[in-house]
Amino acid sequence: MLGEGGAPETLAPRIAAALGEGAEERLRADPWQLLRVRGVRPEQADGFARALLGTECGPDDERRGRALTVWLLEQAALAGHTALDAPELTAALAQRAVPDPEAALHGTLAEGEALAFQDAPATDEEGERPVRVLVGLERYALAEESLADGLARLIGSVPRQSGSSEDWERAAASARGSAAELLRAVAGHGLVLHTGGEASRAEPARLLGEARRLGLRAWAAAHGPLGRDGFAELLRRSQEAGGPSGTPAPPVATVAGLLSGAEGPGREDDGSLALDLLVVLDAPQLDVESAALLVESLPDGARLVLAGDPGVLWSAGPGRVFADLLAARVCPCVASRVPDPGPLGELVSGIGAGELSEVAAPGREVVIVPVRDAGEAVHRTVQLVADSVPRAIGVPVEQTTVITPGHGGAAGTRALNAALKARLNPGPGRFGGFDPGDRIAYSPAPGRTLPGHVVKADAEGLHLSCSGAPVVVPRERVETQVRHGWALTAHQAVGGRWPAVVVVLPGDAARALSRPWVYTAFGRASRHLSVVHGAEQALPRAVAEVPAEPRTTRLPDLLRTQTQAAEEERAAG
Repeated sequence: MLGEGGAPETLAPRIAAALGEGAEERLRADPWQLLRVRGVRPEQADGFARALLGTECGPDDERRGRALTVWLLEQAALAGHTALDAPELTAALAQRAVPDPEAALHGTLAEGEALAFQDAPATDEEGERPVRVLVGLERYALAEESLADGLARLIGSVPRQSGSSEDWERAAASARGSAAELLRAVAGHGLVLHTGGEASRAEPARLLGEARRLGLRAWAAAHGPLGRDGFAELLRRSQEAGGPSGTPAPPVATVAGLLSGAEGPGREDDGSLALDLLVVLDAPQLDVESAALLVESLPDGARLVLAGDPGVLWSAGPGRVFADLLAARVCPCVASRVPDPGPLGELVSGIGAGELSEVAAPGREVVIVPVRDAGEAVHRTVQLVADSVPRAIGVPVEQTTVITPGHGGAAGTRALNAALKARLNPGPGRFGGFDPGDRIAYSPAPGRTLPGHVVKADAEGLHLSCSGAPVVVPRERVETQVRHGWALTAHQAVGGRWPAVVVVLPGDAARALSRPWVYTAFGRASRHLSVVHGAEQALPRAVAEVPAEPRTTRLPDLLRTQTQAAEEERAAG
């Protein structure tokens, strides 16, 4: 059937996965269902439909209108939106040559392939509450509603007590500044937000130690294994400073590992997580579905602390959970007053405030390497990683990471990784371009990147080691899930830290740059940052003028509704 429609037969496994049993019959009945396969473009689905339907195919086919509506909502989700304004959606349908966008939208809603919601923003200057209509896919609508319900449950519940209020106050009194504020806030509330840079992680670490001393089953969860391992090391150091604690291993997991049960405290008989306090690090990386699963998994009376740096890039998945909660002001928020130290801390703090300033770096903590074009950028990057940084800074190659704006282009991750592999681990690449010893970035799911290296390849697939954990990627998944990993994008690097980072900014990077991107990329370095700079004035302009791309979400309105309902219930009681 794919051959008949002019589509490559290699699509067959992905179509079967996307459409399930009876995929062939579904496609014959509605060829535009091909758009449900990730990577297929509307013009490709149109060509497929013309080949199968012949003269019956037309731009006004209602099946085409529904499929394009769903596809546009899925593309919006990839860009971080959980819903779209109805006028924006119909305008996008018109651009795709749908003759009657309103009819296409109504048909999609009637078939239940999307849902419509009324959102009432805050009162305007004339006292009106203009109502707008949002349209979203069911999975994200249900996730946001579940998340709002769960957050309201945490906010309205009495935290489970272990230790008296005097015990909590003594713990807070032994701390200082914003660490004491965090302890006091967590003592009396089920949901607390904590903001700050890398150095501020000492405060959640202090909270975790004090909570466990008070008898709470307290755990932390980081976005990825690099963040988990870094926080575990911080906990070990604090345990050593405070004497033996009796804890066999640091109570920290990854979010994915916690939800799957592969890491963490396990589950109670009712399915809830067996803990009383959960501190989620890298909270800006929580998409709405992961956040909903986490909150649903918390038992009644548990405390949740969402901690993170609001200046970094938002989650790869849809939603802006941490930013929405900060804006909603429905729970205590403690802003850390612990600054990131040294020239790197000064540089990154300035970027967060919209200023790109030259900082004194007597220990060569920050080095700018100007380049004229992308070819020179690749050459200088390889030179820095393989020679200059190990020799002048003392950071070995395996502890240095390259960050660049995108995968494509003459200085994207593909080009940089090819050049770095040729210098650092040359080989024939017999297994999908990979050899033992290659540094890789493994993506088991969209938005999740695990750094590691290739161990071997055999009939089972590509054998990897990711943060010490063995992983086998079947041969058919290698192309889509494994990339070389000497060079990463900032989205792949978020949540990780390396002793040395080389940020590559070629001349064609201007469109990709924003303040959150620069803040994230520059903030991944703990000892040394080299900037291979060919973007000229685009870099300071991005820091000063280009904020995060806005995202359309329903969580603020849902939280506002939940808060108002709770206040009315208390007033009635």
